[in-house]
Amino acid sequence: MHERATPEELAERRHKAYAAAIERTGIDEAMIARLVAMFYARVRADAVLGPIFNPRVHDWPKHEAKIATFWSSVMLQSGTYHGRPMPAHAPLPVGSGHFDHWLKLFGEAARDVCPPEQAAMFVERANAIAQSLEFGVATFRGQILDPGKRLKAPDA
Repeated sequence: MHERATPEELAERRHKAYAAAIERTGIDEAMIARLVAMFYARVRADAVLGPIFNPRVHDWPKHEAKIATFWSSVMLQSGTYHGRPMPAHAPLPVGSGHFDHWLKLFGEAARDVCPPEQAAMFVERANAIAQSLEFGVATFRGQILDPGKRLKAPDA
């Protein structure tokens, strides 16, 4: 039989995995914070995404801190994010073009903030996340996304 790890041992394992991820990726919390801040500054000023998010996000610093924990969990396996992104995104009035625009802005911010290798890692994960969110939003609306089909905007 295997002995159960103590909470201290589990914490030590998480810390080692987190440190290894930082070393392996070259990404750290400061880089994530800079990327999130730049990206959301652009979202707030953007003619396409600003009108969707500005009325819904009432505390941008708090939102950015939460999203930084999301990216830390995604990129560094930090385990700091405990939210549920789908319920927050499902009711948004977005279509596939909004996801494409989100990815464009995110990619630009990643390339402006991060060295090329790290920017590519962020963009790769962002693409997978956007695809998952788009599929989830479609499902929430009762749309079936057959292969090659994209999310329709609510007014389409």
